[in-house]
Amino acid sequence: MIRDLRFRSAPRSDAFSVWRASHWFLTAAVCCLLWSPATAQDSSQVLSPVLTIDSERLYTDSAFGRRTAAEFETLGAELTAENRRIEDELAAEEKQLTALRATLPAAEFRVLADAFDEKVQSVRKQQDGKSRNLTKAFEDRRIVFLNAAVPVLETLMREAGAAVVLERRSVFLSANSIDITREAIERLDEKLAADLDPAENK
Repeated sequence: MIRDLRFRSAPRSDAFSVWRASHWFLTAAVCCLLWSPATAQDSSQVLSPVLTIDSERLYTDSAFGRRTAAEFETLGAELTAENRRIEDELAAEEKQLTALRATLPAAEFRVLADAFDEKVQSVRKQQDGKSRNLTKAFEDRRIVFLNAAVPVLETLMREAGAAVVLERRSVFLSANSIDITREAIERLDEKLAADLDPAENK
């Protein structure tokens, strides 16, 4: 039967804590470099050659991402319930077949047992296919989102005069002012509003 997959978070290494403590001078120096008159200015327009973004939050906090998560959580729960119902039905059928074993000739029972095995394999294949289709549909939604995100991020780069957008979680230290995650979410929500309303797509 279909099983849920859970991923364990990687344990935090004590070596990293020691390394971070031994390099606090470097952190302080970088903070000094990041603090400049341009950074201190209160301006709605970010100007920086480097921008950062939290790509995971860009998707999960967007209206499109929240709706997709809710929709596929429901679909996944429905498939899980269906799998459990089918499993119970097959278990009951297997119990009935087992009870017949003592009353049937071996050859006749073998025919029934083989037919049951084929049915189980067919059902498992069918349900596995539904699970794969659901996963593919979810990934297709992410592709739609990423395709929409590219031009939005390119626009934000041009407006900021930036040459690159870095994944924020891979950057050791950066100023909050160069993070464009929230602005990108707001623009993507507006751009994908039509996709969130099926009536507008008809």
